[in-house]
Amino acid sequence: MGYTKKTLQELDLIDNFLSNAVASNKEINEPFYKLLLSVLLNKDIKTVKVLAQQIVPAATPELRGIRLDVEITEYDEARVTNVYDVEPHRKDQLHMPRHNRYYQAKIDGRYVKRGLKDFSQIPNLYVITITNYDIFGKDYMMYTVRNRCEEVPDLEYEDGLQFIYFYTKGQKGGSQAIKNMLTYFQNSDSKNAVDDATKMIDRYVRKVKSLPEVEDGYMTVGDWMDEMVEEIREAIEDEVREETEKRVREETEKKVREENIKVFIETLQEFIDNKEKVAAKIREKYPDYAENADELVEKYW
Repeated sequence: MGYTKKTLQELDLIDNFLSNAVASNKEINEPFYKLLLSVLLNKDIKTVKVLAQQIVPAATPELRGIRLDVEITEYDEARVTNVYDVEPHRKDQLHMPRHNRYYQAKIDGRYVKRGLKDFSQIPNLYVITITNYDIFGKDYMMYTVRNRCEEVPDLEYEDGLQFIYFYTKGQKGGSQAIKNMLTYFQNSDSKNAVDDATKMIDRYVRKVKSLPEVEDGYMTVGDWMDEMVEEIREAIEDEVREETEKRVREETEKKVREENIKVFIETLQEFIDNKEKVAAKIREKYPDYAENADELVEKYW
């Protein structure tokens, strides 16, 4: 069965567009994430600053940068004490533990200034992953991972780092408040707002969904892809304008096709977590690349 795009009102917080819309709204993003974190982490959250879609560039051109979906910095008397990286994920096959290991390294690097001697001043970091699939297959609603000493398990090893994986459908561990929040995150319908925290979160979500700029920004996947391809086409044409007419035509068409397929695959990843299904979509949309569909999926997945 093909993918049927949701309407804006049907979007859930685990969907990237709605998550980004909430994080980008300066009026509600701070109280929203203070409340969300206080429930999920069962701790008081002080003053915070919320940034959406933060780019951390690569150190050199051949290395990879990262994009943080939502970064929350918590302050105590103007000093950053805690950093929270909140990443909703619908797709599997990212190998999240190693994915998050890389993200942690890039995030920490931003808080180590030249000449720093007291490393205890590095803020605590919480790398928070929220998925609708069970990464570890144990049916827990949350998995908290900290570094520890194998020889002395009860040895306190305080490096300020936690990886926390929330599974929206998990049945074990956690608390009722966390379960309520995760259920709402998975299915952001008012009927799932069953306690004070989720009812407040629901009010924030309904407000964001009612904003004209959010509705205008929510394009169909097809429209968005067409726009992206057109931008790529224009960029490529500008880049090769000084080349001969034949080379411009050949290189542009080749790059556009490759970039078109790359964007198509990357977009489908948000909605389809099965490589074979994505390959089938490529064969359907790009018959000339039918024989290379599996190879292209592996290349750009």
